Amino acid sequence: MLRRSLDFIYRAAGGLAALFILAIVVLVFAQVGLNLADKIWAALTGQGVGLTIPSYADFTGFFLAASSFLALAYALRAGGHIRVTLLIGRMPNGPRRLTEICVVTIALAMSAYATWYLGLLVLESLEYSDRSPGMVSVPLWIVQMPVLLGLAILTLALIDELVGLLAGRAPSWDGKGENLLSE
Repeated sequence: MLRRSLDFIYRAAGGLAALFILAIVVLVFAQVGLNLADKIWAALTGQGVGLTIPSYADFTGFFLAASSFLALAYALRAGGHIRVTLLIGRMPNGPRRLTEICVVTIALAMSAYATWYLGLLVLESLEYSDRSPGMVSVPLWIVQMPVLLGLAILTLALIDELVGLLAGRAPSWDGKGENLLSE
């Protein structure tokens, strides 16, 4: 039950990341369409109208940050993160397992630290009513929340990974599903 719930959270975060990427595509295509319509209008009438989506570059940046951070846990579980396997792939299971535990512990500490401080930043943005610059001003806490959520889910995934490694299971990104303690 817990495994299915955690996997659902990771997949949902990955799905949200995909939706933010789709929003970037839609926004950029809409802006390109408006630029094209403006060029055609200028060619026909001699003067452009200046069609634009206000702050579209800001919004695509916000969406990119959201998609990048929301995808972290899903990518970790799917083995999509860059890993240096030249050394670890040649290790016997005992030292390899110890190395994986150390690496996941360090990653967990870094992720938890980043999650904590980004949470403080979100609270500060909310307290001071910080807003984004640009034509369309957005409260910064709204922009920061998907990033915080992505980091929190990554921290959860790293805890999940560490517990699995300590229990003797292979890392999720290995895809082997073997118990390393049995060898």
